[in-house]
Amino acid sequence: MNIELALRMCEASVRQAAREGALVSVAVVDAGGHLVAFQRMDGAEIAGVTLAPGKAYTAVAHRMTTADLARLVRPGGELYGLPGDRYVCFGGGVPLRHPGEERRVAGAVGVSGGTVAQDVACAEAAAALWDGVQLFRKRDI
Repeated sequence: MNIELALRMCEASVRQAAREGALVSVAVVDAGGHLVAFQRMDGAEIAGVTLAPGKAYTAVAHRMTTADLARLVRPGGELYGLPGDRYVCFGGGVPLRHPGEERRVAGAVGVSGGTVAQDVACAEAAAALWDGVQLFRKRDI
């Protein structure tokens, strides 16, 4: 993960938000959950400043999308009661994986400000850029 790619991923997410008609905040974190890049669209809700990095951190910490994790933390779910200070367990956080290494993550993107479906679409737009760059790098090796 580097700042240049993280900023490009934020931009991809913001472009998707514009297509979706949403105003979002976007956070990209590294494998340790540390913030690498953050963007907040003009007019985006103030909660996104906390929720977007929280979704990214949660996705990295659990190596799964926050939409998938949301199902596990519901009453009766395997991880019911999990949410804590840094965990945000609803859609919009997507882990960024190393190519060919399902369990190893390089970071994550978190998006907040739209509906859950919009946040997911915006996070997936950023993740698609990550996947494309990783595929290109792998071909060059």
